[in-house]
Amino acid sequence: MRLRYLAIAAGVVVIALAGVAQIGRDNGEPVTATPATGAPAMFTTLAARGEYLARAADCLGCHVTGGGKPYAGGRSFDLPFGRIYSTNITPDPETGIGRFTEQQFVDAVQHGKAPRGNLYPAMPYAAYASMSREDVLAIRAYLETVEPVKTTVPANELPFPFNQRWGLAVWKRIFASTAPARYDGQKTLLWNRGAYLAGALGHCAECHTPRNVGFGLKSSESLSGETLLGQRAYNITPDAAHGIDSWTNTQLEKYLSTGHADGHGSATGPMAEVINYSLRHLTPGDISALVAYLREGQAKTGANPITVSIEPSLARSSGAVYAADAGLAHARGLQVFANQCAGCHQFDGTGRGSPFATLLGAKTVNDTAGTNLVKVILEGSSLQTAHGAERMPGFGMSLDDGDIAAVSNYVLAQMGDKSGVVSAQDVARARTGQ
Repeated sequence: MRLRYLAIAAGVVVIALAGVAQIGRDNGEPVTATPATGAPAMFTTLAARGEYLARAADCLGCHVTGGGKPYAGGRSFDLPFGRIYSTNITPDPETGIGRFTEQQFVDAVQHGKAPRGNLYPAMPYAAYASMSREDVLAIRAYLETVEPVKTTVPANELPFPFNQRWGLAVWKRIFASTAPARYDGQKTLLWNRGAYLAGALGHCAECHTPRNVGFGLKSSESLSGETLLGQRAYNITPDAAHGIDSWTNTQLEKYLSTGHADGHGSATGPMAEVINYSLRHLTPGDISALVAYLREGQAKTGANPITVSIEPSLARSSGAVYAADAGLAHARGLQVFANQCAGCHQFDGTGRGSPFATLLGAKTVNDTAGTNLVKVILEGSSLQTAHGAERMPGFGMSLDDGDIAAVSNYVLAQMGDKSGVVSAQDVARARTGQ
């Protein structure tokens, strides 16, 4: 609801500014290649480099639907101001990008300016603006090799004033930086590579940084966490209590490349998708570069900080197949957990049969609001690994809102020593994407 109000305010701001601001945007100077840009040396052809860079930029994650053709678009995004759909970026000449010139492709990727009009900032062109031109054109070369798909994606469903694309030109002038990323000679090559991967390519800040009233990023709070699209992107600054400072480099590398780290749980929701479509395809060297960059960031507490309980008392007092007494307040949640969850996760949270079933140490079971916990119970989650898929089924069809609220609060108490505040109304809103 907060984001909905902010989005309405942003629309008013944009319309007001349109009367006084110059419509248009200087595309800025091209970003030249540096030792930190490009794909690893093992990728020798332009298309192969482009495929790797497209993975690093997580293009497929947005431009595909469940069961759909790669890069054919059509995925819906329910934003606070309406619903938009990702575009077809296959080389189909009629419904895709087959007729885009090199410059038109660069303008779309880096400046949000396509032949059919300005692009909505769900496309992270503000981050891609810092990519080198060579890397953008390598991605284009790769996309020219994918199967052309003739398909028309649904029209965006946006009310006035958000359906006025001319207003986006104003938004870009205010909120989309034109300053290219610079190679920092005072930092190591590893750090510079990580900065390029996290910023220009991986656009981590787009999810992990709070938004202002105009839906732009609050750079002063970069990577301190945000709630967007009904999911919480956690604090990934090196804050000791609420960020990643307590993680070892090995744990961070394991989490980014596989979606799981012992002592910190498994990725779910959008982060699991980022790992599936993007991060698990990166080289170990690039994963290490990401960690090096995140390690040297500025520590921030962030809004609504989460403190992880390392040894929750109820889980510690339980066994794999028996639960400690959580009290009458959690009787319903305990019953749901025993019937639906304990077989995989176990009462002590250690998991059975797979480390991905471990709950202990995860921020998801330590957030009193239960934002991501409710979502994963409703919708399930899936991670692709070297040994196949690790899946948790969704229970949205089999459990009612009261059951999910009860089991969420039980899990928060049992696995995180937290007093959960999840209500049936919260679950109902999560079902509808609010």
